[in-house]
Amino acid sequence: MINSRINSLRKKFIKFNIDGYVVPKNDEFFSEYALKDRLKTISNFSGSAGFAIILKKKNYLFVDGRYTIQAQKESGRNFQIIEIHKHLPNSIIKNLTLGIDSKLFTTRQLNYYFSNKIKFNLINKNLIDEIYEQKTFKTNPFFSLSSKIIGETHKSKINKVRNFLKSNKVDYLFISAPENVAWILNIRGHDNPNSPIPNCRLIVGKNKELFFISSKAKATKIIAEKKIKQNQLIKPEKFSSLIEKLKKKKFIIDSHSCSIFYEKIIKSKFQVINKEDPCYMLKSIKNSFEITHMINTHFSDGLALTKFIYWLKIKNKKKITEVDAQNRLEKFRKLNKNYLFPSFNTIAATGSNGAIVHYHALKKTSKTIKKNDIFLCDSGGQYKFGTTDVTRTVCFSKQKKSIINIFTKVLKGHIAVVQTDLKKDNTGKKIDIRARKYLKVDGLDYAHGTGHGVGFFLNVHEGPQSISKNNSIKIKEGMILSNEPGYYKKGKYGIRIENLIYAKKNKNNLQFENLTLAPIEKDLINYKLLNKKEKNYLFKYHLNIYSKYSKFLNLKEKKWLASLI
Repeated sequence: MINSRINSLRKKFIKFNIDGYVVPKNDEFFSEYALKDRLKTISNFSGSAGFAIILKKKNYLFVDGRYTIQAQKESGRNFQIIEIHKHLPNSIIKNLTLGIDSKLFTTRQLNYYFSNKIKFNLINKNLIDEIYEQKTFKTNPFFSLSSKIIGETHKSKINKVRNFLKSNKVDYLFISAPENVAWILNIRGHDNPNSPIPNCRLIVGKNKELFFISSKAKATKIIAEKKIKQNQLIKPEKFSSLIEKLKKKKFIIDSHSCSIFYEKIIKSKFQVINKEDPCYMLKSIKNSFEITHMINTHFSDGLALTKFIYWLKIKNKKKITEVDAQNRLEKFRKLNKNYLFPSFNTIAATGSNGAIVHYHALKKTSKTIKKNDIFLCDSGGQYKFGTTDVTRTVCFSKQKKSIINIFTKVLKGHIAVVQTDLKKDNTGKKIDIRARKYLKVDGLDYAHGTGHGVGFFLNVHEGPQSISKNNSIKIKEGMILSNEPGYYKKGKYGIRIENLIYAKKNKNNLQFENLTLAPIEKDLINYKLLNKKEKNYLFKYHLNIYSKYSKFLNLKEKKWLASLI
């Protein structure tokens, strides 16, 4: 099937005078989890990041370290798998003309991946759509969130952006990332399988100009709720005409999410200023209302996960598959009336599947969880109103000392992150070193960041902050991040411990506080490797879970949870 699609695509090369075609994971809104997955259509790769290059006689699939094993399994028959952090496309492909859909790429991406070694033919239609009819999805209107939930009106947020434009002496900002439009207007939508994203764009002028770029069908509710006026609604196909009518000189576009297509239209009339959309930073700092909702959400989510871990531990003598486990966890979450849907596809991975960092179990390939296995479960939920992401590694029998020691060193890194003195180590770059420190002593490491930013009832992954080797953004009060060091032994097992944490002011100190409340696997800890401070942290963490959840548990669950303190 994939072979046939590749051949159909190659037949288009002559018509467009190209040597190959580039297929990214993202859609035209640069969504992480897009409904339309063209990369999977042409390559069978189901990971959340990567891109393919189909040439006349050879195909390449570029992925990061999280997906190397998965990509080999899913796409290795038709594609040469390249780890992007080891080889950029410009080191492999030179002096060719590649076709691209200009709505799916930014200038920044092309410069980084290809520099000037490749010529591009900007094609105004998508060639994957030409060879394969993509599903059509129901048009659901966007909806508003009350300022009582958000803690700030959309007018206040628009004013912040206008002040930014005035201080930078710029006339307009093109907000091309839908999650930033969601933030500024306090709206959400149904355009993403794992996030309440409203696929739309916005132009904010430094005076009173505001233009909402979307189809009319999706904007009906928010017009009725007076989030925007009827005359501020611009159909996407009228974007070029709108730009022609606008006056003044300077336009900010964001190089992360403004496609070449829109950049060219704006550049045809305006002086373009490449600057990060200020909404990213403003959105990353959650106010007290948002933090309170996230705390409440994590209370509900942690209770579901605690019940699930107990169920998993006591049922391990019966035949449970990875799919059984992920379905049972979903059932526990659904017991809460505010639960909506997963914030990403659950990773329920036993044994060797745990080494595939972003593994997803399917009925056809689902493994049975064996008593000697280590089981890794990374999952999250979208609730009214909050977003969760948590990983736990569970065992069902006594494990080798080497595995227990590695788990303990991952745990030490996890504790080191949450106990960071944010006055001293105030960037993701510095915190990342703390997380890897104990593994590095044994020459061990993991090929992913230690943590990502998390949205408020939005994307489970958001920037600009992260805990990773190259992130220099200062951690500020109200920022939410994941704390997820791990270790993966190919063909054997995977270990990861993940909590969501937020930066909280305590008198004059800024420190991390846990949002996630779920027990950590006691049977994988070598307590001799923990110091007094780490033992005390674990004791208080499990005591807090017990004190919060005991009245919601049955007698057996309560007894088990008490044994972890």
